[in-house]
Amino acid sequence: MGTSTVLVTGATGFIAKHCIAELLRQGYRVRGTVRNLSRGADAVCGAVSRAGLDPTGVTFVAADLERDDGWDAAVSGCRYILHVASPFPIEQPKERDEVIRPARDGALRALNAATRAGVSRVVMTSSTVAIMYTATHTPGHIYTEADWTDVGRAGLTPYMLSKTIAERAAWDYVWATPGAPELVSINPGFVQGPALDGDLSTSLQVQKLMGIGAYPGAPAISFPISDVRDIAALHVLAMTHPKAAGERFLAAQGTASLYGIGRIIAVALPDLKSKVPKVELPNVVVRAMALFDTRLKAVLPELGTTRICSNMKTRELLGFKFRSAEDAIRDAAVSLRKLNMI
Repeated sequence: MGTSTVLVTGATGFIAKHCIAELLRQGYRVRGTVRNLSRGADAVCGAVSRAGLDPTGVTFVAADLERDDGWDAAVSGCRYILHVASPFPIEQPKERDEVIRPARDGALRALNAATRAGVSRVVMTSSTVAIMYTATHTPGHIYTEADWTDVGRAGLTPYMLSKTIAERAAWDYVWATPGAPELVSINPGFVQGPALDGDLSTSLQVQKLMGIGAYPGAPAISFPISDVRDIAALHVLAMTHPKAAGERFLAAQGTASLYGIGRIIAVALPDLKSKVPKVELPNVVVRAMALFDTRLKAVLPELGTTRICSNMKTRELLGFKFRSAEDAIRDAAVSLRKLNMI
């Protein structure tokens, strides 16, 4: 439990809303950054209320990943920062800097402001995509926090590059800057778990599209799966855990294919059995479809490859117990049904 003020950046995001809820449960005061004060504050407060919590413990400040103004005011008086904000478009942009620039520069703006304000620790939301795309992939290799994506590797999407470059920039900053806060990175996979409102993350938009029958067939790809409730709990735990400073933590439990996700949805919501993908598509078909469907371009590097991540360090160093991938996927689907979205 704590009474310190914690800044959560990108407060309207899927992970951020759950982080805010977890902080409130543990007695922290929360300040959230939003780009639009009135619209963002209403959205976050509504989600917090639906989680059964009192949103009066949350205040808001306007700050943008691509602008300098607002960051000093945002961090003033905060002991900790959860830097969650980063763009994750469902369709990859034509210009990769549209995603890389705000991810990298936003992280550095938050860290610079944190240093000026004397913030103790920053917990940054990174991703397994900053880990799994090493220069070469050896079948059977188990990825750990020691692995780093090679940004020179061919075929990486702008999103993959953005998460890797932003996390690298953050570590480089704290290592080189006297008085910088301690840094921790949390590296989740494909984030599932319950939505708190209808403003869906990219990962839950995929579930929605599957649930409404948009994809009768699924590409042969799989992802490490994370439960958003676990990710939020890990952010808050890493914020104060004495062994967390200076560490990366893989935050995924199990792996699931898109086709497998569809099967879990069908079990949880049997009326959707005819809607979810019925077959796994040959790779050559997916590559052809990606010429016309920009959403599919983002999955091309994954075709036919299963990457396994180890969460042993997170479990052993932090004593953390993960929910299963199946629970995360099922609870996401059930939440979408409650929101009348599938």
